[in-house]
Amino acid sequence: MNYDVVVTCAVTGAGDTTGRSPHVPVTPKEIADAAIEAAKAGAAIAHIHARDPETGQGSRDPKLFKEIVDRVRDSGTDVVINLTAGMGGDWISSPDDPAMPGPGTDMIGPEERLAHVELCQPEICSLDCGTLNFSDTDMIYISTPPSLRKMASMVQEWGVKPELEVFDLGHIRFAKQMVAEGLIDAPPMFQLCLGIPWGADQDVETMVAMKSQLPQGASWASFGISRGQMPMAAASVALGGNVRVGLEDNIYLDRGVLASNGQLVTRAVEIIERMGGRALTPQEARNKLNLRGADS
Repeated sequence: MNYDVVVTCAVTGAGDTTGRSPHVPVTPKEIADAAIEAAKAGAAIAHIHARDPETGQGSRDPKLFKEIVDRVRDSGTDVVINLTAGMGGDWISSPDDPAMPGPGTDMIGPEERLAHVELCQPEICSLDCGTLNFSDTDMIYISTPPSLRKMASMVQEWGVKPELEVFDLGHIRFAKQMVAEGLIDAPPMFQLCLGIPWGADQDVETMVAMKSQLPQGASWASFGISRGQMPMAAASVALGGNVRVGLEDNIYLDRGVLASNGQLVTRAVEIIERMGGRALTPQEARNKLNLRGADS
């Protein structure tokens, strides 16, 4: 059981959710306001994607990230900023020639994937630790060992903590290899990503199996998607982990009731407190996770 829980709110993501809920933030102001709302509800960390303000689709434009981050920082609201570094790994095979990229493919190198991280200098950025069939389509998310090693080395040099997002046991195996090679500073920080097609399933047995493979001393959190979000939050706390909720992973508060990010954080904090724990403040999270800005 974890009695001192770090709550992360993933406020928007890059998925096709904007047409399904009016609460999913799109513009830099909306995304920054969502991060602030989540912090005021009890989240220590805001996990942030950017979206194209015109189309609502996910964007990796560094200027959009910079505007979001500046708005959050200028607000005076304390929250740990965690920027995605997952954009730029989408391969969709051409229907005419499977050896060629089709419409929607977005493949870039490590330097471009991290351009917004270098510009914004957050405390945390995500690092997706392997390749995955990310849907029921021909889209593959590609994240290769050489690229991951390069990205880990870059963020280590900048003092940004990588959140090692793992979608299957093989991803944990490679993440541990990077730890062994000295590319990840102690303590390593893992996010067990459950329920996403076609990675690890979202159930307690899978969470236990993945937790059992983490390196000694690792900090970890987990999340589920859709109706699994709150059950997986409770399971993570019971097993000693931290929690992630937010509109990136689930747009409902209850069956048929659309949620805001603040409402999802409030629900998660209520669960944590009913289990006898408490949600840590942003500064307590920095200290626990050994982030930039931790008390010496």
